[in-house]
Amino acid sequence: MKPFIHDDFLLSTDTAKKLYHEYAANQPILDYHCHISPQEIAENKQFRNLTELWLAGDHYKWRAMRTNGISEDAITGDLSDWDKFYNWAITVPYTLRNPLYHWTHIELKRVFGIDKLLNKDTAKEIWDTCNEILQRPDFTCQGLIRKANVQLICTTDDPIDSLEYHQQIKDSGFEVLVLPAWRADKVLAIENLGPFNEYLDKLAEVASVGISSYESMMQALQNRHDFFAEMGCKLSDHGLDKFFSQKYTAEEVDVIFEKARNGQPISKEEADKYKSSVLYDLAVMDYSKGWTQQFHVGAIRNNNSFMEEQIGPDTGYDSIGDELVAQDMSNFLNGLQSEDKLCKTILYNLNPAHNEVYATMIGNFQDGKTPGKIQWGSGWWFLDQKDGMEKQMNALSNLGLLSRFVGMLTDSRSFLSYSRHEYFRRVLCNLLGNDVENGLVPNDEKLLGEMIENICYYNAKEYFGFFD
Repeated sequence: MKPFIHDDFLLSTDTAKKLYHEYAANQPILDYHCHISPQEIAENKQFRNLTELWLAGDHYKWRAMRTNGISEDAITGDLSDWDKFYNWAITVPYTLRNPLYHWTHIELKRVFGIDKLLNKDTAKEIWDTCNEILQRPDFTCQGLIRKANVQLICTTDDPIDSLEYHQQIKDSGFEVLVLPAWRADKVLAIENLGPFNEYLDKLAEVASVGISSYESMMQALQNRHDFFAEMGCKLSDHGLDKFFSQKYTAEEVDVIFEKARNGQPISKEEADKYKSSVLYDLAVMDYSKGWTQQFHVGAIRNNNSFMEEQIGPDTGYDSIGDELVAQDMSNFLNGLQSEDKLCKTILYNLNPAHNEVYATMIGNFQDGKTPGKIQWGSGWWFLDQKDGMEKQMNALSNLGLLSRFVGMLTDSRSFLSYSRHEYFRRVLCNLLGNDVENGLVPNDEKLLGEMIENICYYNAKEYFGFFD
């Protein structure tokens, strides 16, 4: 009997199989956005067991376990690692038709060579087998990265981060390029006065700039931006609920900043003006260095305030938002374009109702010189699954150029998540294979093969210039 994860998994036609195995499967991985720890890479961490590697920090699994009636002590609490894994194993059969079922078994197959389905009956055997394998010298963080054929990783880093582990990785001679990516979200959170001012104090210290005005804050950020560039950074990223493009004057922003720095409450209108100014100024910094800016837009975070108090933020209580995005996004991009300061940009939406909005928006600001300068990013977070990927690629095909797409990224905190690139590539090849079988695209292997190679690897390599 054929195992669930087999060579032709997700590939429903002969054309799809040929395209995947001959053009997609062996392409290196450029993982240009993720949340894995540079410290763990630098220290070449050896994981004690499968729970530490696979479940710690994985909000997707935590949400599924809660929905399955698993108590919090068996998810983020004090139960043993074995108990947490066993409760995940109990949950897995209930994830049928959720992408977690696919991801779980692809990762077990690709990393550990396990074909058995994970459930309560197989849990102990799989636990023991994986834990034994994880103690081998080639199953450290760096070993897992090598096995996945990863060529580059961009982590996600705050402006105040020292980037010492990136330097350590570089000095170690590790053959995979690990670069920082700039994410200055905390400087936008002006409505949370206490944390905001505490953060600015830390920024002032690491940038060696006293922050008493908006101008001095931007100078501190510029100093750190310069440092990130020296460390090889080529990308920024922003996690936004929406774009901010309110009209403001420099004098207004100065007053708003001074109020916040003095601990005085800020109105929503004032916060929006401040955020509009900061986003613009950060975008100009990126443009000045030829970076690519990324915007992940549309999440409502930490919805469950009770659980946030119990176990902290970013623990799996986020959802898709429904803010209107088109006009503010257009105004933001247009403002930069009007001053010829719009750098390469990747836009990611979390609400699938906005697919066509994003697919058409990117066409408004292409420059006729850089292929695919403005990108609509791959299905993200709740859309990071077969249906979400297909809908994203179909809308991009209908309204833009799929052939110029820079492809997949993990957006993950797990060293097992590189299999998501395989998942994406299989979905892509199946989509095109079905089109061939249905007579919607020509059965031209050279044409299709080059397109797939480009989407899987070469487009991103050329677009970001990591190896220039």
